[in-house]
Amino acid sequence: MSLDERSGRPGGAGGSARLPEGHRDAPGDGAEGAPVGLGPLGWARWTWRQLTSMRTALFLLLLLAVAAVPGSLVPQRDADPVAAAEHRREHPALGPWLERLGVYDVYSSPWFSAIYLLLFISLVGCVLPRTRHHARALRAAPPRTPARFERLPEHRRAEVAAEPEAVLAAARSVLRARRYRLADHPGSLAAQRGELRESGNLLFHLSLVGVLVAVAAGGLYGYRGQAVVPEGRAFANSLAAYDSFDPGTWYDPDDLPPFRFVLDGLRVRFEESAGGNQFGAPRDFSATVRITDEPGAAPRTEQLRVNEPLRVGGASVYLAGNGYAPRITVRDATGEVAFSGQVPFLPQDANYSSTGVVKVADAVPEQIGVQAQLLPTAVFDPERGPVSTFPDARNPVLVLTAYAGDLGVDAGVAQNVYTLDTSRMTQLSTADGAPFSAALAPGEGVQLPDGRGSITFDALDRYAGVTIRSDPARGAALVFSLLAIAGLTASLFVPRRRVWVRAGAPAPGAQGTLLEVGALARSEDPGLAAEADAVLEAVLEGVRRAVDQQQVHDDAGRSRT
Repeated sequence: MSLDERSGRPGGAGGSARLPEGHRDAPGDGAEGAPVGLGPLGWARWTWRQLTSMRTALFLLLLLAVAAVPGSLVPQRDADPVAAAEHRREHPALGPWLERLGVYDVYSSPWFSAIYLLLFISLVGCVLPRTRHHARALRAAPPRTPARFERLPEHRRAEVAAEPEAVLAAARSVLRARRYRLADHPGSLAAQRGELRESGNLLFHLSLVGVLVAVAAGGLYGYRGQAVVPEGRAFANSLAAYDSFDPGTWYDPDDLPPFRFVLDGLRVRFEESAGGNQFGAPRDFSATVRITDEPGAAPRTEQLRVNEPLRVGGASVYLAGNGYAPRITVRDATGEVAFSGQVPFLPQDANYSSTGVVKVADAVPEQIGVQAQLLPTAVFDPERGPVSTFPDARNPVLVLTAYAGDLGVDAGVAQNVYTLDTSRMTQLSTADGAPFSAALAPGEGVQLPDGRGSITFDALDRYAGVTIRSDPARGAALVFSLLAIAGLTASLFVPRRRVWVRAGAPAPGAQGTLLEVGALARSEDPGLAAEADAVLEAVLEGVRRAVDQQQVHDDAGRSRT
């Protein structure tokens, strides 16, 4: 049985006091249904109360978590535009609907933003009134001593051979040592502790608001981009150097910090001793980079590893992937070099069988397109033909074919650099009419049919796929997350208790002082009985020590006289 905070009259069952009036979760906050006969202002107030109730905040928090699930199941355009485009192409019926619903851009879609904004408003409207109420409760004195201790959930009594003042003095010392706030009443003490529980609850919800603000600030003022950097090549932090770039709403790409780095080497290690699916699995890959923080600064050499980003220019550089970038040279019919450079290939399986294309727009007399497959450890399978049996470059072979015609690069329409549009091209053929193809090892070359030039596989390099991300509010989000954990811990494990101690006249025929201890929990508290016992024992022990000290003092006084 509980007590009303103001009058001390019986309240709800189970030792919990009823919630104060004005509390958002108290009865009467709209739980019984929509108001009837209210004007526009009344409906607005009712809607606001519904939105700022704790139930609505919890529902919106759950809804936000559910709404984020598609972002984990479907490739997101801002994180991997190539995978998102491939997913849409592989699902011709479902893809357009996912596009209309914003599933490829979940975290920037209108419906996700609406849930996010409503959760923010709900938390602010819910927490701020509770914070004001809690601040007043912290300044208020513990409630007065109830008249009937036997109606409390925990009630202890004992007869003490001491004056009431001495009993209350001992109780006062005990309760202060146990970190209770005290209030003196005639013949009794009122004590209360555990406000940290509600403080932790408020801290948790305020920290959630802080996390939402920090995430929103990061999305507005940060940026994120991906780039493929072959070995020996440099990356300069400019918009043109990114393969994909997603700036925040209020971020100006002209403000990109002017750092650069050179990929000096990429070390990759694959599993060789295990069998089954683990054979050939990547075990470690790291990149050696030379970073120049700003123009004119001395370069520094760093190791870039998976899940160990480098901080440069206020951004984090992550090592996100790796692959092969064959060095290919293409000469046209005149013998001039029409293309020469590293071409990143995309891995297609666990053995890094990779595909790529070379678009030679400057070849004469016609443009040339090359489709190729790289096999890092090539063997010939009687049924499947050339395949790779291991992801490391043990026996690299480049299998290719060539086309001549119009690449379509002069039409002004953006193209995927990893695919070749052959709709306006003709595959080259050998003298006997068979489609042209060739298999080259590093250092080998082949002449194209009809004197159209040659292709040389010069060498095999690697490339690193890097993700560069700037989130200026990342530190704030971390701080608020830690505060939320601390607040949640306090709200779960700190008990809210009230204890009263009364020292009065004993029952008729008895001598001394009647000591009574009553305890009440503000929530479920299995340790309340032990607390009442501990307080009673500590007060009795304090009274005994006080009586003994007084006896020693009196004996000393008599001996002096």
